[in-house]
Amino acid sequence: MPTLPWTVPNTPPRDTEVHVFASRFETRTLWGSLKFLAGTPAVWRQVRRSPGVYGATLKAKPLKRTFWTLSVWESKAALQDFVRAGAHGPAARGLAPQMRDANFTTWQASSDDLPLSWQEAFRRLP
Repeated sequence: MPTLPWTVPNTPPRDTEVHVFASRFETRTLWGSLKFLAGTPAVWRQVRRSPGVYGATLKAKPLKRTFWTLSVWESKAALQDFVRAGAHGPAARGLAPQMRDANFTTWQASSDDLPLSWQEAFRRLP
């Protein structure tokens, strides 16, 4: 699973400010990488069904133990609701001991600029 394609569950209104979230995760071991992959389908289903999501993608390099996410939301509150609900919460808590490093960043963008590029996310991630 190198990259899950940009998925657009909801179409944002034109010329609207949206909330962008990007993350980079690195697991300590290949076992951690496998656990990340095992939890991905349930979390991805949750993303596709979440209110306020305008797009999401995942890039995975499991043998390098590194994963990136890029998602766009109606608001910070919509993203926070997603994080606290469904499969994401238990998956994140279960993976915490496996994590070596995690970086997150957010920014505002125009809905007219969607879909966003991985290059933009990589530029903004520490």
